[in-house]
Amino acid sequence: MKEKRQLDFNAFLADHPVFALRELAVARGQPGDEGAAYNQLKHHLRRGRVKNVARGIYAAVPPGIDAKGFLPDRYLVGAAANPDGIFAYHAALELLGAAHSVWQECVLHCRRPRTPIKVGSAKVLFLPTPKPLQRQGLHRLAVREVVHQTRHLHVTDPERTLVEGFRQPHRVGGLSELFESASGFAVLQFDVLEQVLEAYDERSLWAAVGWFVEQHGQQWSPPAEFLARCRRQRPRSNQYLLRHRRGGTTLPEWNLIVPTELLRGFEGHAADS
Repeated sequence: MKEKRQLDFNAFLADHPVFALRELAVARGQPGDEGAAYNQLKHHLRRGRVKNVARGIYAAVPPGIDAKGFLPDRYLVGAAANPDGIFAYHAALELLGAAHSVWQECVLHCRRPRTPIKVGSAKVLFLPTPKPLQRQGLHRLAVREVVHQTRHLHVTDPERTLVEGFRQPHRVGGLSELFESASGFAVLQFDVLEQVLEAYDERSLWAAVGWFVEQHGQQWSPPAEFLARCRRQRPRSNQYLLRHRRGGTTLPEWNLIVPTELLRGFEGHAADS
C-alpha cells in the first residue's frame, strides 16, 4: 500500500477549484482511500474554505466569500463529477465560444449517467450517449478538448453540435438559438459533418443540415458533393422540422416544413404550406 504523501492543500485547491473526493485521495498518494481524504476535508468544510456541491464533489470557496452563497463553475462541476463526460448541446455552443445567449441547462453525454447536480438556478445533466452512437460504439465521434480554467474538457465539435442541435432542439435552447449560435462557427469540416450525419442516419437531419449549410454558402463554402448527398438523403415526402408543431413554410428542395419565423434573413426557395 502506498504511503500518504505530504499535500500542499493550497496548491491542490488552486489546481482543482472544483474536485471529486477521489482526486483528493490521489493527490494525497492514497488512491481509493476516500475516507482518509474526507477526514482531511472536514476541517476545511467547517471553516467554509471548501463547499460540498454534490455527493463526492467539492469546490474551493474564494477568500472573503460566504460558502453558502458561493456558486462554483458548472462546467468544472460536470467535469469533476464525470471526467469522461462530453459536453454537448448548448453547453458545447458555450464552450466553443458560439452561444448567442446563456442557458441554464448544462448537458454531458456519458457512458454512465448519474443524477443531475444543481448549481444555483442551473442544472448539470448527465445523459446517456445518444442510442445511434451507442450502438455503433461512436461515443467519442467528433469530440475535441478545450481548456476551461484549470481543466481540459471534452466537447462535441461544431459539426456534431449542429447535427445534435437539430435532432434535439430543446437541448440547445430552441432552433432560433441554434441558428444564431451555429451561424457563428468560423469553419465546418464537411467530412466530419458527413460522418456524424451517417452515424445518425435520419433523413430529416440530412435535409435540415443541408439546407442550413446552403444558406451559409458564402461563409462556409460547402462542397457541391456534400449538398448533393444531403439532397439525395432528404425525406421522400414533406416532414416538419419541429415534429410537434404544425404550420410553417415548405422548402420544396428539402422536403422540410420550417417555422416561418426561422426564415427571416434567409433568401431562398420557400412556399407557404
